[in-house]
Amino acid sequence: MASESSIDQESEIELLRRVGQGDRKSFEDLYDRFSGVLFSTALQILNDHREAEDVVQEVFVQIWDKAKLYDAARGKPLTWAMTLTRNKAIDRLRSAQRRYRLQNQVEKETKITTQVALKNSSEEVEILEKSRLIRAAVLELSKEQREAIELAFFSGLTQNDIAQELNQPLGTVKARIRRCMLRLKEMIAARL
Repeated sequence: MASESSIDQESEIELLRRVGQGDRKSFEDLYDRFSGVLFSTALQILNDHREAEDVVQEVFVQIWDKAKLYDAARGKPLTWAMTLTRNKAIDRLRSAQRRYRLQNQVEKETKITTQVALKNSSEEVEILEKSRLIRAAVLELSKEQREAIELAFFSGLTQNDIAQELNQPLGTVKARIRRCMLRLKEMIAARL
């Protein structure tokens, strides 16, 4: 006489065969037999009820699709279903870990980008403020002083070129630029 476990195994093999033929009632019976142990397997791996439920649902969809491919010579139906569940749960766990690592990486990069942007923004504000102060100070110079400074620093002319442009001796241009620079330094320092 056959043992109870071999009768169960034979009935499970028959259920899978009928599921492979599209029998919904056999699929319901198989679900009733396997769902509890498959859920426990998934829960043990994932440690999350919702994720384990999703895995069991995916496994039963896979069983429905692949039941006709089941080969009894390769193992018991429950072992086959548990292997599908284990693999699905591990895949989901790995996927979650990859998402977590990716999310952490994105958060770190965002934080760095934000810090750089804030630093650059504050540096830009500082540069703009200094530029505004310099322009305001240059406008307070006399016409001759402003002209010499503008030609030297904004037009990029050499002191020899400036002397020729203004039709003045080189020594006068040098002294004027030097005095202007000292005056600008004092004016800007007083405003900072």
